[in-house]
Amino acid sequence: VQLQASGGGLVQAGGSLRLSCATSGSIRSINTMSWYRQAPGDQRELVAGITSTGSTTYADPVKGRFTISRNNAMNTVYLQMNSLKPEDTAVYYCKLDQRAIAYWGQGTLVTVSS
Repeated sequence: VQLQASGGGLVQAGGSLRLSCATSGSIRSINTMSWYRQAPGDQRELVAGITSTGSTTYADPVKGRFTISRNNAMNTVYLQMNSLKPEDTAVYYCKLDQRAIAYWGQGTLVTVSS
């Protein structure tokens, strides 16, 4: 299983970005896909997750600003990030959980300038 994240970049505060994570390999129909982020000096933290049935969860700091979605036919997960803040600056990682195994993508850098 491989995950390829893309869509990061530099954006001004208040702007938007859309991250994508494409998966390949043996993807099961039942899984959970998530986005995590890690800022310099901080631990990696959950941003949002979505199950194969569409149930979602969000970290409190991003509720109302970020939206996670997925395309099951393409085994791709997205993270629409609106109203970005400087504190959203981090490397964003996608993760796939299936059959009690976690797979990580390589990360994409999001930088929000003030």
